[in-house]
Amino acid sequence: MKGNEVKGAGGRGESLVLVNGLQADSVNALDRGLHYGDGVFRTIRVVEGEVRWWEDQYRKLAEDCAALAIPCPAREVLEAEARQLAGEPGVGVIKLIVTRGSGRRGYAIQADAAPGRIVMGFPFPGRENIDVRVRWCELKLSSQPRLAGIKHLNRLENVLARSEWAEPDIAEGLLCDESGQVICGTMTNLFIVEQSRLITPELSRCGVAGVARSRILRAAARHGQKAAVEAVSRERLLAADEVFLCNSLIGIWRVAKLDNKTWPDEGGAQKLRVWLDENN
Repeated sequence: MKGNEVKGAGGRGESLVLVNGLQADSVNALDRGLHYGDGVFRTIRVVEGEVRWWEDQYRKLAEDCAALAIPCPAREVLEAEARQLAGEPGVGVIKLIVTRGSGRRGYAIQADAAPGRIVMGFPFPGRENIDVRVRWCELKLSSQPRLAGIKHLNRLENVLARSEWAEPDIAEGLLCDESGQVICGTMTNLFIVEQSRLITPELSRCGVAGVARSRILRAAARHGQKAAVEAVSRERLLAADEVFLCNSLIGIWRVAKLDNKTWPDEGGAQKLRVWLDENN
């Protein structure tokens, strides 16, 4: 498969990568996103040709750009490009990348740096809204409050954590910080249910605050569900009544098993799945 094609995309072999609005399969070798991870991204579900949760996705992209002082591309530009690829046969995922752009060698940011944008279309990998088995990761997330919550391009911790297992029946690994608090999965946010309260880990020092997480918290408030952002220890998670993972692609995964611990299906996962797709 060529770098600018999506397998199964109608068999047409057309480019499903746009770099600064043009069909391409490469970026400038001096792009700071390549050299330093100097950029942000969003990964978005496409359902029947529509880009799901676009308002939330663009808002979070703009917030992350602002946190890194990267000018965010205009909403109408990114939306048009995302919708263009979402309408192609076989596309179930859109990935948006915004980098600080290309520049001279060195860490210093050039005042006239022009941001770069990459929009890509991929098939949907499947495994949405299912029950899963998970494991603990040995890697510990480092603390950096300046970057906490941001979906920046430096995802090396996640890459190394995901490399810790190869068993096909393990869907995700849970990550703790250096103090032992549970933060997230390698690609997911985490929720637990504790005495009818919905709790998600506090992310002020590390982790990504995903769009699905924010939608669930808003929905909980709308439905009168008690919810909180708090520290979650390993012991607290294991004692929880239910455990869920979420992101914009998988929806809600109900954690059924973690090591020797199992959780019965109490119906909370289905409730959250309905909440995720409500208009809010």
